[in-house]
Order: sequence, then structure tokens, then C-alpha cells
Amino acid sequence: MVLEKYILAVITTNPSKVPSGAAVFHCEDKKEMEIIAANLEAILDGIAHALTEELYVIVKH
Repeated sequence: MVLEKYILAVITTNPSKVPSGAAVFHCEDKKEMEIIAANLEAILDGIAHALTEELYVIVKH
């Protein structure tokens, strides 16, 4: 079985809303979260998606 789509990382300002099983990055505010998400997109060759104002996921399509 080959995984084609999966979550690479989670970035949040609210750690209580994060699922287990992925790399999690906790940020102090929205600006820091956006910077971390943009950097991880490039580093991990993934795509950042804002699920809420407190939560981004980096996924591989």
C-alpha cells in the first residue's frame, strides 16, 4: 500500500485542539503560525491549509 495523501505537520495557537499522530508546532500568535506554516510548506514540500484561525495543517497531496 502506498500513501499518497497524508498530514505532515500541524501548526496551532491552541494545543488543546491538536490530534495526536503528527508533528505539532505550537505558536504564540497568528502571525507566528503563518510564518511557521509558510516555512514548513517549503521545507516539507507540502501545502498549508488553514482549518480554523487557530489551526493549520501541512499536507502532502
